Amino acid sequence: MNKKLFARYAIREIMGLLIMAAALFIPAGRLDWPQAWAVLGIMLAWVAATAVVLLRIHPALIAERLGPHQGSKGWDGAIMSAVGLLQLMRYVLAGLDRRFAWSGIFPTGLQLGAFLLGAAGYALVLWATASNAFFSQIVRLQPERNQSVVTDGPYRWARHPAYTGAILFELAAPLLLGSWPAFFVSLFNIFLLILRTYLEDHTLQSELAGYADYAARVRYRLLPGVW
Repeated sequence: MNKKLFARYAIREIMGLLIMAAALFIPAGRLDWPQAWAVLGIMLAWVAATAVVLLRIHPALIAERLGPHQGSKGWDGAIMSAVGLLQLMRYVLAGLDRRFAWSGIFPTGLQLGAFLLGAAGYALVLWATASNAFFSQIVRLQPERNQSVVTDGPYRWARHPAYTGAILFELAAPLLLGSWPAFFVSLFNIFLLILRTYLEDHTLQSELAGYADYAARVRYRLLPGVW
């Protein structure tokens, strides 16, 4: 493993966590906010576990994630830019909600359930990452790595399990933070993730050898029995 490459990856992930923390705590005007620390804890655990998976199982994915990304789709960049901005907006709104108490008091049971749902969501993303040697964060084919169809792990039941996990976290995070305005922003993000799932699946069926046959066997994109 190229140590400089991994250092770049680690710095990028740490910066993302710091930006997320700033978006939560600065608008809230306080650090004594257990729910925000819980959301950050889920993210930190996922980032750390993903780094372990990449180092031990799929080290080539570190270079893939850092780019450059030849053959990436223009629509993908637009969608993920919007997702990132909406996520930032969600945390700022949640912080302001914490300061001004727009949403009132959320039931403790609901927030505990949201914590478990969010943790389960990113556990599913991690499982998908560990199962897929071609798990890029950009929609593109990887002919230079001889990309093939992955059918192991959660891909046995759904074609895009990582999106399922991400959507679970999108639902859970604003509920854990106790903010209805943030929840409505998350709904927009969920729509964008479903749109990206559809477009990515169409791309793979058109361009990746064997994927159409896989799609005929595994019928559902996100949730078995639903879609």
